[in-house]
Amino acid sequence: MVGCKKQTISGDSDPAYFYQIRERQNLTMRMYIRRFTLLTNGFSKKIENHGYAIALHIVYYNFVKQHKTLRTTPAMAAELTKRFMSIEDIVNLVPEPTIKKRGSYKKKKG
Repeated sequence: MVGCKKQTISGDSDPAYFYQIRERQNLTMRMYIRRFTLLTNGFSKKIENHGYAIALHIVYYNFVKQHKTLRTTPAMAAELTKRFMSIEDIVNLVPEPTIKKRGSYKKKKG
């Protein structure tokens, strides 16, 4: 954009505007993450797994999914990445699980 001049905007914000944004985000999460709907068997039994599902959605939504209005991902629009990520890239971000060695097995006397 040639000839555009940056300007600072200040003042009180409209709370209704931010309410609409928050509700839109909540709806998007409910539609993508079936754990938030009540009529499903895919609910989280542990809060830790629920957090992982939310984190996975956020990474997918911001780094993989192309948004129609932006014609790119939000991460590319914010200049955090230069290319589209794939699901494989997200999987590679997860560290390898550490397997703990189990203790010795003792037979019960019976």
